[in-house]
Amino acid sequence: MTPLVSIDGLRVEFPAVGGTVVAVRHVDLEIRPGEVLCIVGESGSGKSVTSLALMQLTRFSGGQVAGGNLTFVCRDGEGLDLRAVDESRMRQIRGNEIGMVFQEPMAALNPAYTIGWQLAEGLMTHRGLSKREARERSLELLNRVRIPDPERRLKQYPHELSGGMCQRVVIAMALACEPRLLIADEPTTALDVTVQAEILALIDRLRRETGAAVLLITHDMAVVAQMADRVAVMHGGELVETGSVRQIILQPRHAYTRALLAAVPKIGEMARRSAPARMKIPGAEDRDGIDTPLHAGEQRILEVENLTKRFPVRGGLFGRTIANVHAVEDVTFHVQETETLAMVGESGSGKSTVGRCLLRLDDPDAGEIRFRGQDLVPLSRPAMRDRFRDLQMIFQDPYGSLNPQMCVLDQIAEPIRNYGLERGSALEDRVADLLDRVRMPRQFLRRYPSELSGGQRQRVAIARALAVNPGFIVADEAVSSLDVSIQAQVLNLMMDLQADLGLSYLFISHDMAVVERVAHRVAVMFRGRIVEIGRRSDIFEDPRHSYTRTLLAAVPTMDPADRISHRETDARVLHTPIHPSGYDPGPSRYEEVSPGHFLLQDSVQ
Repeated sequence: MTPLVSIDGLRVEFPAVGGTVVAVRHVDLEIRPGEVLCIVGESGSGKSVTSLALMQLTRFSGGQVAGGNLTFVCRDGEGLDLRAVDESRMRQIRGNEIGMVFQEPMAALNPAYTIGWQLAEGLMTHRGLSKREARERSLELLNRVRIPDPERRLKQYPHELSGGMCQRVVIAMALACEPRLLIADEPTTALDVTVQAEILALIDRLRRETGAAVLLITHDMAVVAQMADRVAVMHGGELVETGSVRQIILQPRHAYTRALLAAVPKIGEMARRSAPARMKIPGAEDRDGIDTPLHAGEQRILEVENLTKRFPVRGGLFGRTIANVHAVEDVTFHVQETETLAMVGESGSGKSTVGRCLLRLDDPDAGEIRFRGQDLVPLSRPAMRDRFRDLQMIFQDPYGSLNPQMCVLDQIAEPIRNYGLERGSALEDRVADLLDRVRMPRQFLRRYPSELSGGQRQRVAIARALAVNPGFIVADEAVSSLDVSIQAQVLNLMMDLQADLGLSYLFISHDMAVVERVAHRVAVMFRGRIVEIGRRSDIFEDPRHSYTRTLLAAVPTMDPADRISHRETDARVLHTPIHPSGYDPGPSRYEEVSPGHFLLQDSVQ
């Protein structure tokens, strides 16, 4: 079969202080019609740069395709050398014949335009649809990617949606014109497992129905096992191994490929363990006491009671509040010293809103948040500033949480300066030590966020959160954008810090395998409420709520025989809990089904 895409001897260079950085060298790849080729590798290995070179987007970030050939066969059968194509022709190809899902949805969407406008733009440009036709097609696309309340979402702006919802919008935009080649750069990073399964099934169905090829860039090896026909492993800008999915998953030859697979957390490997334990990474030095359980302390560091947060929905001539989004409804939980409480649930379930309320980034409408005995809800902003030394947050979107005009050194040093903890050379030494902790080279100190990969930006965000030695950290999808090898290192780092410094975590995540590895207890959220909470073993080995069982059933496996096309997915649409003003949904009442294991009443399945 004639390849749809042929990449021969690709070399991509970026100018840098002190010389040229070669991001990709000697890469040879072919993608055939209807095939799924997965590129895997650690952050900075050249995966995304390879896809950007194919789209001829490296020129806009200062890069240059310094060598090689990039051939693409268009719908009319014409084979184009993309390096020789002018920009006007590339604009016709991008979005129409080659669609792309970018790694960071918040950066890929324009904050100044509504979701509806951004979806309609490509349809009107490439397909010549009228505004009405484009709107109808946009609604259809939002329904296909399971966006709740699509009519309302069309009128909203990106900042009004959660990270997972923004990711689904970006996927809808990429699928809009049914391209011949879909480049998906970490398309499920911000998605929970149930939506991930549906999105992967959607991509697979599009591939089978239209014959489109898929270039899938991911760090999730379970996604690779489910989706890939062939796999290419990249390391240091070069291809180190290629082969069929069965060869790579079951019989890896290269040492780096074997290390990647060994770093993947797997559901069930923590069975019969009483507490979290560090991951064993091949080739890495083990800490003393690696198998020592990290047990939680007896003292409660955080107590949350009846937390409620609602967002107004305005309408009518005078913009009055006509309804409320019940984002968080009567949530109660506690976190003990040196404990990790994981909070899981679908995008829009209220997980991130809970985390933001804890730090008063969103002011709660009701409830109490007691940190070391002090209620944070009545505190003024200046009083909360003093508390931020003990309370820190790692945000979901590393690009949005970093200042694009500040280098890495200044980003991490800023909180240290604000609290007067270090000065002069001691300050720079402290920042360098934090970079060492998150496994980043010290030469990155003078780089800016635009010069880093998504995973590298997230590591900078983690280092900044650790800068003031906090006692409690809200980790909102802290490792979701990291490849598996770095993810394993960062998870070990977080557990090391927990053991050494007595840290406590609220660990918000959609990755159930990661949650099983790091959590002492797990809270499952659904439509703003905690529907089940208990010890890790309670949730993973004895789930009682139907939604908890749905989450666990949707976790992808590392078995190449368990293809996404063979799996059944729950295609129900989740409706956002919106109720008229004055509506009182009533309190949350729980049944203790076993010691410490609570289930929302009327939900026993």
